[in-house]
Amino acid sequence: MKFLFKNLSLVFIVFLWSCTSGDDIVDYTSLAPQNTEPGTTSGYNEDRNVYFGDLHVHTKHSFDAYIFGTTATPDDAYNYAKGGSIQHPLGYEMQLREPLDFYAVTDHGFLMGNVEWWADPSNTTPGTEAFTNLNAPENRTLESVPRRGALFATQVRNLAAGGFNLIGTLQYMWTGDQARVINIYDLDKHRSAWKDIIRSAQEHNDPGNFTTFVAYEYTSSTTRSGENIGLFTPDGTGPFEGGNLHRNVIFNGNRFTVEPFSRLKSLNPEDLWAWMDELRDQGVDTIAIPHNSNGSNGQMFELEDWAGYPVGNQYAEFRMRNEPLVEMTQVKGTSDTHPLLSPNDEWADFEIMDTRVGGTQWSRPDGSYVRQAYLDGLSLQEEQRGNPYKFGLVGASDTHTGAISDDESDFHSKIGILDGTSQGRGSVPLTDDQVNLISDNDDLAGARLIGLKKFGDTYFSNPGFRQWSASGLAVVWAEENTRNSIFNAFRRKETYATSGNRIKLRFFGGKNLSQTPLSDEGLVSKAYSNGVPMGGDLNGLEESPEFLVWAVRDARGAPLQRVQIIKGFVENAIGDPVGRPNEEVYDVACSDGLKVDQKTHRCPDNGANVNLSNCSISSNVGASELKTYWKDPNFDPSQKAFYYVRVLENPTCRWSTWDAIKNGTEPRSDLHKTIQERAWSSPIWHTPEA
Repeated sequence: MKFLFKNLSLVFIVFLWSCTSGDDIVDYTSLAPQNTEPGTTSGYNEDRNVYFGDLHVHTKHSFDAYIFGTTATPDDAYNYAKGGSIQHPLGYEMQLREPLDFYAVTDHGFLMGNVEWWADPSNTTPGTEAFTNLNAPENRTLESVPRRGALFATQVRNLAAGGFNLIGTLQYMWTGDQARVINIYDLDKHRSAWKDIIRSAQEHNDPGNFTTFVAYEYTSSTTRSGENIGLFTPDGTGPFEGGNLHRNVIFNGNRFTVEPFSRLKSLNPEDLWAWMDELRDQGVDTIAIPHNSNGSNGQMFELEDWAGYPVGNQYAEFRMRNEPLVEMTQVKGTSDTHPLLSPNDEWADFEIMDTRVGGTQWSRPDGSYVRQAYLDGLSLQEEQRGNPYKFGLVGASDTHTGAISDDESDFHSKIGILDGTSQGRGSVPLTDDQVNLISDNDDLAGARLIGLKKFGDTYFSNPGFRQWSASGLAVVWAEENTRNSIFNAFRRKETYATSGNRIKLRFFGGKNLSQTPLSDEGLVSKAYSNGVPMGGDLNGLEESPEFLVWAVRDARGAPLQRVQIIKGFVENAIGDPVGRPNEEVYDVACSDGLKVDQKTHRCPDNGANVNLSNCSISSNVGASELKTYWKDPNFDPSQKAFYYVRVLENPTCRWSTWDAIKNGTEPRSDLHKTIQERAWSSPIWHTPEA
């Protein structure tokens, strides 16, 4: 009995020791640069500078990135963002046309650091044998794609869903962390990877020159049958319905948790927000940025909370406190709006991904797109239920190679070996050997993940990558290139998104802004003094606000074609006490001296075209800069409204057309051959007097 008691005591001590909270906070100030005082960098500007960056980047620490061949480290990713080169999993070099100003490695919190450990030859954990030496040089080949697809589609889910143990179950009961239950989950490897992400961000942060953020991805999904462990499968047969609810969590400052809050602790985003609130009470500020609402099957912008109750004021405050921004464009499509939601918007059909994230099932547009969320927010506000969708906008890449791919003419897509060639992306016909490779492995889930599509006698791979985009970037207006200054811009929503280009965009609203000539050297300073920038609020105006829009082209991109303002409002009708949401699209500035038609609110076509034999574009049309004041001709002071800017470039070749031309083939007939790159500002909201 004495022996038994001693051993039980030892087990209990080990149990308690291993239950160290992942919410404990560690101070990493010692790794931070010395120059962190606000306003001390050489580029400080009270009127704010524009900074381009990416807040959605994966490296080898993400389970899916490693499965598809990525061995790049956070250090590699930051060096790439600063202008260096990085090697693609297939061996070729990738390099940006020009460096970025800020970057965040956002590896998945779920299984962070574990798949690389499973692949280590020294690992003897039962069940992980299929991963051994996965990314040894001799195994990083196109022939390995079916194997990798099977590991992603089934093996990870099966491992995560099985192999429970007694000690782990007790730890789960104590901590609420499902990671403790899973035999193959190595908590030390997980925390070590997170520590490496923190170290790298701290060491590469260079105030005044280059900003990094400690960050990670919280990878939640809508559920089926109440199951809450594992991954959904591409054919929808797994435990998850596949509605994407992913967020990137961005930390400010130099204090961070011992481990990230992942889906293994809870699938409920409201639990993530509660965790963030608790950190904020301890002086650690974070924001969460949802992404790929387009693939959420209508779940990202619901009118109910996680438990199914109608959202109200408390929910709206809770969400906006933690999610002031949304990532509305990236490689997996753009979430501005959808042709079914905005049938009168001729530019709504832009880089639409119509399936759920990671699968082939259709994603319901209703509840999945930003513009409708803005409108729903106004309707909720009209019902005195608060506005949970009063967010700003950013873009990102969601690269899984450490390297953003935002250039249509040099697109290397997202997930390494699987889509690192034009054949893998589905833009160029497969060779006979490639067709046979997929057909011969049809019994593997990985081959089904890829699939085949036939046009006549020609086969293309059909994994859904054809709908992916060379997008996008997050842009902020901040006083200086420092972590705190840029984070403050996130908080006030003085941000915008681009589809990958580097358009410079200013947007202000206020009274009597036009009293300052557009040529005035103090234009911006006076706009700040007399109005509000993008992300701001105007209240109780009796007549239309005046808006200042100023767009400057990307010198490496196409000229500008037009600037538009998109208005959303709640229209009160007779017998309708709540009001109906409505939207209007106004062209407000045209290139080439053209004028907006006052009836249609559209610019005439400027005649820009693309030569599809070589992707050359019109050289004599378009604008390098468009700047104007605009007033809403249909302003109603009693209506709640929002206004945001969309800037359109002249047409250029889409990446799939570039792929086809480089390979000497015809572009696929079912894909858009050209696109119009663009930028979207965060809105300015108008609220009537109460």
